[in-house]
Amino acid sequence: MANPLTMIFGSRNDRVLRRIKKTVTKINALEEGMKALDDDALRAKTTEFKTRYEEGESLDSLLPEAFAVVREGGVRAMGMRHFDVQLIGGVVLHEGNVAEMRTGEGKTLVATLPAYLNALSGNSVHLITVNDYLASRDAAWMGKLYNFLGLEVGVVKSGQSQEEKRSAYSADIVYGTNNEFGFDYLRDNMAFSMADKMQGQLAFAIVDEVDSILIDEARTPLIISGAAEDSSELYRKINTLIPRLTRRSSEEAEDGDFVIDEKQRTVELTEDGHELVETMLIEGGLLNGDDSLYAATNLGLLHHVNAALRAHNLFQRNVEYIVQNGQVVLIDEHTGRTMPGRRLSEGLHQAIEAKENVNIQAESQTMASTTFQNYFRLYETLSGMTGTADTEAFEFRQIYGLECVVIPTNLPMKRKDMNDLVFMSKEEKLEAIVEETRTIIENNAPVLVGTASVETSEELSDYFKKANIEHKVLNAKYHEQEAEIIAQAGRPGVVTIATNMAGRGTDIVLGGNLEAELASLDDDGAKEAARAAWEERHQAVLDAGGLHIVGTERHESRRIDNQLRGRAGRQGDPGASRFFISLDDNLMRIFMGNMAGVMQKVGMERGESIESRMVSNSIERAQRKVEGRNFDIRKQLLEYDDVANDQRQIIYSQRDQLLAGEGVEEMITNIRADVIHSGIDRFIPPMSVEEQWDVSGLEQYLKTEFAQDMPVATWLDEDTNLHEETLRERIVASVQSTYDEKSSLMGEAMRQIETQVMLQVLDGLWKEHLQTMDQLRQGIHLRAYANKNPKQEYKREAFELFEALLERLKQEVVRILSHLQIKRQDEAELIERQRREEAARQKLAFQHAEASVLSEGEPSAEAQSAQSAGATQQPVVRDAPKVGRNDPCPCGSGKKYKQCHGALG
Repeated sequence: MANPLTMIFGSRNDRVLRRIKKTVTKINALEEGMKALDDDALRAKTTEFKTRYEEGESLDSLLPEAFAVVREGGVRAMGMRHFDVQLIGGVVLHEGNVAEMRTGEGKTLVATLPAYLNALSGNSVHLITVNDYLASRDAAWMGKLYNFLGLEVGVVKSGQSQEEKRSAYSADIVYGTNNEFGFDYLRDNMAFSMADKMQGQLAFAIVDEVDSILIDEARTPLIISGAAEDSSELYRKINTLIPRLTRRSSEEAEDGDFVIDEKQRTVELTEDGHELVETMLIEGGLLNGDDSLYAATNLGLLHHVNAALRAHNLFQRNVEYIVQNGQVVLIDEHTGRTMPGRRLSEGLHQAIEAKENVNIQAESQTMASTTFQNYFRLYETLSGMTGTADTEAFEFRQIYGLECVVIPTNLPMKRKDMNDLVFMSKEEKLEAIVEETRTIIENNAPVLVGTASVETSEELSDYFKKANIEHKVLNAKYHEQEAEIIAQAGRPGVVTIATNMAGRGTDIVLGGNLEAELASLDDDGAKEAARAAWEERHQAVLDAGGLHIVGTERHESRRIDNQLRGRAGRQGDPGASRFFISLDDNLMRIFMGNMAGVMQKVGMERGESIESRMVSNSIERAQRKVEGRNFDIRKQLLEYDDVANDQRQIIYSQRDQLLAGEGVEEMITNIRADVIHSGIDRFIPPMSVEEQWDVSGLEQYLKTEFAQDMPVATWLDEDTNLHEETLRERIVASVQSTYDEKSSLMGEAMRQIETQVMLQVLDGLWKEHLQTMDQLRQGIHLRAYANKNPKQEYKREAFELFEALLERLKQEVVRILSHLQIKRQDEAELIERQRREEAARQKLAFQHAEASVLSEGEPSAEAQSAQSAGATQQPVVRDAPKVGRNDPCPCGSGKKYKQCHGALG
């Protein structure tokens, strides 16, 4: 029953829309005035707005006029006028919210409104998309409008030089991918000078496909790493051992050498497995006969064994990765795209390379890392657009502080979403999909078949070939052709198989993409003929019921399913969608295993299916459980990274201060005094008597650390009134005086040397610290066995490690500067050049690493109860012999079996 207050006052979404519609009314009132301006006068509005902003007028007060200018500019530069619902979307984005807009509602055009407005402040606006193709396409497409209004547009892409990126980031509007923005942030914080920094201020960002970027991609951190030692031979040797291990047959059984938890994606050795692996390692000469795999000296060996186990049992070829040109290339589970250059961490990628017998690349050391959550929260204002955000509204609000506003469609939705069809086996399901597709294309309607993996798309393609059904395949292996294929996917009778359609960014136009066709024609007559042919095709598809979506299985996220459905029914077009499911599908097998019993008891024949809203609801409940678990994983990753983020911000702030040359001399002086005092404490304990002092030890320490012979014993003999405090001050002053003499010979050049030395030490220690933090995080979940809270333990130890880092930083910087022998005025430049050369020799990898460590913790309560919840929601099934088609249905509905759970697909 609806909330009475909501019935009276409307939902929060309704109230937000009512408020924004008043602003839209103001924008509409300005339209005629903008139309009356010539092009130069309209363009001059940009300069006028910038001046008014500098004089103190807020962007909010400029919004109605600015949006009216953009709308008129869109008409003149591109022949596109913003609808009222697009203006609403623009206001929602400007206010720092997530705008949920259905596919085909023109999200790309909506972004121009807040982007133009916020660029008036003088800060660059970042528009973030899911791939380089869309970034380039949108920048070229919308660039006509921005340029017409006097703004510059830049595109940030992978493979650009530092100079090209710096130029792109200096533009008013900057397009790029989430990975590139995130990695550039990390690169900026590895820079050797302020001139090397590219990104500038993080002021306003609009994230396209915001759910894909801030939700799906947020499960794993961004890592820049450098190659470490080569242990490829060890990977190969251990790879040969894994096939000799056997999997435990069931959860209750005690056989087998290892256990797989498919829900948690973990694999662990059993006791028998440990013994067998140790025996094999001894036989292979990798382990001493009296040694154990768990000895402290063999933890590296255990790391390799675990990586190989996971590579063989959790990662399938053509599902999680493909082998392309002799390399293991990962596949994005959410978009179906290959991710060249992206590598798994913790030696897992090398283990997969050994498994596939391709060249093994060296393991890597973390140089810098962050998460998308913490990166995007650095923006002063963050906003986003998507076709499906409402299912993740809670997470957007809790993690990013973003409210979701559902924008009404410009035209009513006409798509029919039909109930799922459930089959006993994958083979039966695929046969049914072939027949359904044949029926649809006989009526002249186009079909888009969505698959969850490359493997399924290729298998289904084989079925279509056998049935002589022409089709195109769009997946991670052929994405270069995707724009061309999608352009024609709406033609009558065309069949397209596509791996997860999320993030494709291209609308499927009924009848085919006319603009793409016209772009290839020069002759006016040919263009007119093409338009007429398109009108005919368009009408034929409309008459056939529009685009039909066929899903080959349910994804673990309802949102991904909704994205697939959303390809049909754009801008009020007709359309239909249906998912075909088998008991072999991962979601069904793991969370709804008892469904097999139901279907067997009702005596289903081969090829028959169950169609029931009750079944569809049960599947959606299972999806909610998985979504709950995935949210827990992302939240846990963030909780751990928040600890590292506090440290990261301190280090990056310190680097910026050093690069800017702010107060370096004073900083070094204070550090030196701290180091001297803590050093003296070791030999002259505070509040101690002189007999307890280790004077000779102190003299040796001062000589070793500060390169100074200081006659402390003589000072004490000559002056009986020389107290501890006075002695400390005298030592500090003496060390400082000697350093000042050396410094005076170099003048201001000494500040540059101090900066370079401190940067070099800081960067080296930070890299080591990141590696130590990685190792700490990998083993921290084991503290739970000692009845300790892993997160609290992680925070405590991370704090201690960071304090130790700062202490080492002080000591090493002071020691190096004290011993430094300066021979040339350009010493600082030499240090910087040497560091640049070392960095150039080191091949950096930019990876969106697997967050395996955090997924090893306990599953959420929701995830743990997923299977039982699925079980309790099924229809009650009576024990009975095989049911005839005219008999009452065993589910107790009162209907005949053939009209209920025995209904044919």
